[in-house]
Parts: sequence; C-alpha cells; structure tokens
Amino acid sequence: MAEVQIQRDGDVLTITLNRPDVLNAFNTAMHEALAAALEEAADASVRAVVLTGAGRGFCVGQDLTEFRESAGDIGSRLRANYHPNVLAIRRLEKPVIASVNGAAAGAGLSIACACDIRIAADSASFVPAFINIGLVPDSGGTYFMARLLGYARAFEWMTSGRKLTAAEAHAWGLVSEVVEADALAARAAEIAALYAAMPTRGVGMTKRLFSQALENTLEEQLELEAELQTAATQTNDFSEGVAAFLEKREPKFTGE
Repeated sequence: MAEVQIQRDGDVLTITLNRPDVLNAFNTAMHEALAAALEEAADASVRAVVLTGAGRGFCVGQDLTEFRESAGDIGSRLRANYHPNVLAIRRLEKPVIASVNGAAAGAGLSIACACDIRIAADSASFVPAFINIGLVPDSGGTYFMARLLGYARAFEWMTSGRKLTAAEAHAWGLVSEVVEADALAARAAEIAALYAAMPTRGVGMTKRLFSQALENTLEEQLELEAELQTAATQTNDFSEGVAAFLEKREPKFTGE
C-alpha cells in the first residue's frame, strides 16, 4: 500500500496521506512519498493542491514506533524529513488547501498550518501533543502558530497541550471553515477548483508576498510588491483580466 496517494482532477492535485491504521503518522517512507508528491505538485499544470488524510485522521505527527529502540538524533531527523516537506509546501507558488478530516496532532498539526487554507470536518480535532511527551513544537509549529494565532494564544495552547475541537479552531481563526464530515472532500474540491480557475501566477506571487510580509521592513515590502506587480502585468492572465473587464464578461484565466 502506498504511503501517499495522488489523484489528479483537471488542474487540481489531491495528496492523501495514507497510513490510516496509525492515523497517518509519519514514518520515513511516508516522508519520502510526500516529498515526491510535492514535486509533482510543483508542475506548472497543477494550479491548486489539496492535502488530506485517509481514514479517521489527518495526521498525528511522528510514528513513535520508529523510536522504540532509540530516538537517535531528532534534529537530524527533522532536517532530513520534516523540514524539506514544510519548505516545499511554502515554496509552491499555488494554493495548498489542508482538508483536515480528523485528528491533526504534533507535526501533523504543523503541516496543516504550513498550508495556505485550512478547512475542517466537524469531527476534526487539533492537538499540540509535543508538550504531552516533554517535547517542544517542531516542523514550523512555532513559526506558523505565532503568525496564525498571535504569541499569547499560541504559547498558551502549545504549552497546555489541550485538544481543540473543530468549532474552537474555527473560532480562533485556525481554520476558515467547518463542514460536516461527509461533505468535507466535496467542499475541499470545490475550493480547489475555484482557485484552479484563478490567475495562478497572481495567486502564487500573493502567497510569496504574505510569506515575507512579517519579516520585511515596509520599504522592503513596498519594493517586493512593485517587483511582483511588474511581473504580474507580463502574464497572459493580466491581459485576459483587463480584456474581460473592458468587454464586460467573465475572464478565462489559464495560469500562464
């Protein structure tokens, strides 16, 4: 059984973490399979990506059975496995939608937060998990959580280890939408299709702008906006958007 399943529907690529018997906990093989899937997602013909889990879980982080004898050098494991996949998600200049179908815990929670949009089933839950076994958040957890929730709420949550329901996650702004569990896949596909029909280069460059906004000075951000706006005006989608506006019709963007 493949640790990660890939399904292509037009311009949308759906990546499904596929170790349902262990709630899609990460082992080395699943990291490698996810890396390959994200490489495929980088292809220019893919205009939106959905990341979800098989079965009852989204992803509960590290499969601790790999640590049965010894955890070894955790830092090296993170650098070799988790870091490349987190960075690959962020470097994709197209929207990545986390369709959180069940428990998102530990590094699985971090991976969900690395995505651009999160929607959740009403049965989903969000668990920091790290502190419960004496660890600190990793895989970008502190980076993304501080930006999504603010320092105070992120610190309190990460150090308490308490489980959030989908409704609480929505109230906090951690997810943008909660739907009934049996409607989640269809809703994720609907959102992905919406983005796949948008100006892909414009969406991707907007992702880059927001990724750098909190690190840049105002002057640096203004310059980056000017550079990327210049690039945006050179795309076919810009020409199509202007033409459609002047002709009072719906634009037909191609992502080129």
